[in-house]
Amino acid sequence: MSAVDPVRGPAEGPRRVVLTGCGALSSVGIGVAAFTTALREGRVGTGDITAFDSTGFPSRRGHQVHGFDAAARLRRVRPEETGRATQFAAAAARMALEDAGLTEDQLRERRGAVVVGTTDGETGELDLLTESALSLGAAAFTGTALSRSATGSLALGIVRELDLSDVEVSTIATACAAGNYAIGNGFDAVRGGAAEWALVGGADALNRKTFAGFARLGLIAPDECRPFDTGRAGLLTGEGAGLLLLESEESALARGAHIYAEVLGYGLNCDAAHPTAPEEDSVARCIRLALANASVKPEEVDLISAHGTGTPTNDATEIAAIHQVYGDTPPRTVGVKSMIGHTMGAASALGAIASALAIRHGFVPPTANHRETDPACRVDVVPNTSVTADVRVVQNNGLAFGGNNAIVLLGRHESAGHGGAGHEGASREGARQDTRGENVR
Repeated sequence: MSAVDPVRGPAEGPRRVVLTGCGALSSVGIGVAAFTTALREGRVGTGDITAFDSTGFPSRRGHQVHGFDAAARLRRVRPEETGRATQFAAAAARMALEDAGLTEDQLRERRGAVVVGTTDGETGELDLLTESALSLGAAAFTGTALSRSATGSLALGIVRELDLSDVEVSTIATACAAGNYAIGNGFDAVRGGAAEWALVGGADALNRKTFAGFARLGLIAPDECRPFDTGRAGLLTGEGAGLLLLESEESALARGAHIYAEVLGYGLNCDAAHPTAPEEDSVARCIRLALANASVKPEEVDLISAHGTGTPTNDATEIAAIHQVYGDTPPRTVGVKSMIGHTMGAASALGAIASALAIRHGFVPPTANHRETDPACRVDVVPNTSVTADVRVVQNNGLAFGGNNAIVLLGRHESAGHGGAGHEGASREGARQDTRGENVR
């Protein structure tokens, strides 16, 4: 994005970016209040999948969003014309707007950005369309059916739902790291002055194609997702959305907004070393990029919200990369996928919301379903029960197929001149480094 606003002109300098609104849909609750309570309680949302026919698969366990009434939550987006992932994204964006205490009119007065990350887009709709085509032939390909399957509709659905016009809109498909990619994109836009606010995050809905893919790879757990556990046997696919409302510190303070956290910086890289397996050195390099961009020292990080899929290779590789950067005594490292499942493109966005809630409310969410920590994952995983803690800086990891890594740093907000943890206002802006590395894509 350009750092020039067509109305306000060139930005005077990098601005501090804060998070003022959260919208969350997950298997453990809808809305930020319910999500916070679930994280505190270590609630697990596992159940049998009913979103599609799972007959013939070795397991039908997953994390489905229940109690979501799209018609009741959406005002302009028509559920009969949109797919489930788009409905999730639009509903979560409206929740974030309301949580931030902003109105649609206030958004329309200023240029903004809407960026949504996803793994599957509306693949569930394509699954249904394929089934219909097998029985109906070409008659299945109606205009409505095709429009429901468009991946770009996730971001466009938010624009339509909030009746926006002066916005830059993007849908990012960097798989399971896409939510963090979206946050970084919105952070750059607000920090550089290209946008006055940004609605960013990720959304995905359960679908048969992705479930079948993970099952074929042997990565579906038979009962529960157990990150970092000796007996971990895989992930559980999930669905949901996490949308964050970002704005400049100046804007938030001027209107007396509650601030969850400050976005301190982020790092991205892509090693493309393997289609599915992460690469330790590349993940460690991405962590260092994020720390440098945020002007945060390793010893200032209080908590890591890990990617933590519960698969043997991914967990061990991620922890090894963390030890590369943090040495023998890394921060507490937790896996919220143990509670909400792997929500694909929404995963790191919901992880960022969990990180912000930890900072604002002073607690560390647990790694649920835990029995015994794997010696290859030597970290404090905060097993099963949340703990009260003074959390100032959180690292939120997002690691994806193809070696797409994205890491975001969030910190407790301190007013300018007081120096927040890991961020000392304008005096440190000049120390920031490029977030992207050499071969980002």
